[in-house]
Amino acid sequence: MAANMSLKRNEMPTQDAIIRATNFNEVALGYSEETAIDEALRCLNCKNAPCVAGCPVNIHIPEFIAKVKEGDFEGAYQVIYQSSSLPAVCGRVCPQEKQCEERCIRGIKGESVGIGRLERFVADWHNAHCTETLKKPESNGIKVAVIGSGPSGLTCAGELAKKGYEVTVFEALHTAGGVLVYGIPEFRLPKAIVQKEVDALIALGVDLQTNVVIGKTLTIEELFEAGFKAVFVGSGAGLPRFMNIEGESLNGVYSANEFLTRNNLMKAYKEGSDTPIMKAKHTVVVGGGNVAMDAARTAKRLGSEVTIVYRRTEKELPARLEEVHHAKEEGINFAMLTNPVKINGDENGWVSGIVCDRMELSEPDESGRARPVKIPNSEYEIMTDCVIMSIGTSPNPLIKDTTNGLEVNKYGGIIVDEETALTSLKGVYAGGDAVTGAATVISAMGAGKTAAKAIDEYLKNI
Repeated sequence: MAANMSLKRNEMPTQDAIIRATNFNEVALGYSEETAIDEALRCLNCKNAPCVAGCPVNIHIPEFIAKVKEGDFEGAYQVIYQSSSLPAVCGRVCPQEKQCEERCIRGIKGESVGIGRLERFVADWHNAHCTETLKKPESNGIKVAVIGSGPSGLTCAGELAKKGYEVTVFEALHTAGGVLVYGIPEFRLPKAIVQKEVDALIALGVDLQTNVVIGKTLTIEELFEAGFKAVFVGSGAGLPRFMNIEGESLNGVYSANEFLTRNNLMKAYKEGSDTPIMKAKHTVVVGGGNVAMDAARTAKRLGSEVTIVYRRTEKELPARLEEVHHAKEEGINFAMLTNPVKINGDENGWVSGIVCDRMELSEPDESGRARPVKIPNSEYEIMTDCVIMSIGTSPNPLIKDTTNGLEVNKYGGIIVDEETALTSLKGVYAGGDAVTGAATVISAMGAGKTAAKAIDEYLKNI
């Protein structure tokens, strides 16, 4: 077939913005077979494949796209699966525009190939058409414990299970998936897709133990005593941060973690849910990352008017451009160069407004971004009955506080060797947000893959 030399990629079909802002169905609808092939034909199959170098798990991108060109969608899936255990997830939430697609040669004089959209298409095609169940590899009898069932833990477990290790995943919550189920909303990542990926790991022989809090129910020391020969810590970064301003203890103030967990994991948006969630008249979300967009778009779907306040300009927003675009389409308001200084409450202890300073940008700070500086006498109040703080999270301190000798940095992240993911303790490895603080799904997966390789090498030599 002839190459497609269009400078523009094929558009992703989506639900109409007005309709989707009232439901929790997935926003993006996915490529058709014809569209996927047409998009694949835009790939030049570069000899040096710069896109692969931009992928944290090193998917053989030109190879899988070549299969799509041929209409061999299952073959394309098998290429991706060699490198990634969660292709349907990554195709939806991975920031491809800053990774593989940023390296794409087609992006020099036009738009890059829609690599993420093609990955999603291939994974969805496989899930819809493949009825063959995975077979458990022959066991080598060696037990490995994985703490946490988020992206890093699932990836590490999958890589080790494929090699024949007896892997047990310990998850603190009642459902596996970590941030994929409690953090990312249904309209971005349907939970049935996450469950399908988890089921595939169970088919490989992974033993999933939920409602087990390592550090309380069991300790790392007790895992070794129980016969596990190595431990991977992928416990995430579930400890929310606050601004420490007056009024943060008022009723109607949430961390984004709590708000999203109630809605996503506990299904608070459904009629008859046992988990309450506030359906506010007006919600203010503080922050500008992907989690802030998720919280804002969720509040909108619960019937609230929503304003995102961010202390820099739109240019500095850390959220994906696609998420900002979708939020604007859905009617989310943006108050840029705005910094909260106080939350006001009524006589009953409920939020009534948030007081903010107007800001201007000065010289760059240590992060390299322009520093926001208060404009004197610019204070004003936004009337609201709900405030959601989305200014980042830190690793939960439970594991390091109950494990002797596990070294952490000043932010609570576990210190590891970059090449092997080995911690300060023999046989204990770590990766994902538990090490870096809140980051991307794909970077956590890359860490899980690195750790699995290192654990395999370690266990072969003891």
